[in-house]
Amino acid sequence: MKKKFAVFATVLASLAAAAQQPTLASPLLDHLAGHWVLRGTIAGKPTTHDVDAEWVIQHQYLRLHEVSQEQNAKRQPQYEAMIFIGWNQTPKTYTCVWLDVYGGASIASLGIAEPSDNQLPFIFKDEKGEVSFHNDFVYNPTTDTWEWRMDNIDKGVAKPFGRVKLTRK
Repeated sequence: MKKKFAVFATVLASLAAAAQQPTLASPLLDHLAGHWVLRGTIAGKPTTHDVDAEWVIQHQYLRLHEVSQEQNAKRQPQYEAMIFIGWNQTPKTYTCVWLDVYGGASIASLGIAEPSDNQLPFIFKDEKGEVSFHNDFVYNPTTDTWEWRMDNIDKGVAKPFGRVKLTRK
């Protein structure tokens, strides 16, 4: 019995190793790794956030930790999010999981972006499968800065939600 279990465990381990994607090599995401200050307008209000981005889980995901400098009545950050960006080998798209203080992770928390030179145009869909939000991450190699262009999508029409710029700390 022990021998059968050992063989079974070895087979499972080899299958898991074979199924693992190679380490994510993304020069574009490498430009996003680091420490940033996000400044701009979100929901019509000026805001400043700190953003720290680092490779995690054996270099499979870039994790962004976004924390607003503005505080609520409890002296906690008004906004905080953990964002994970990864790569799906099939169908060759970036994925983004956005988890924040509003909770309620759902299908709407998952964005998909097709590769582009200096841009990650994430599209988020609601539970009905309709596009509900765009968040375009746009890298400017000349200034080594990022812009996030966020739009709510209502009946196919984009309505600006946020325009922010990330500069290195």
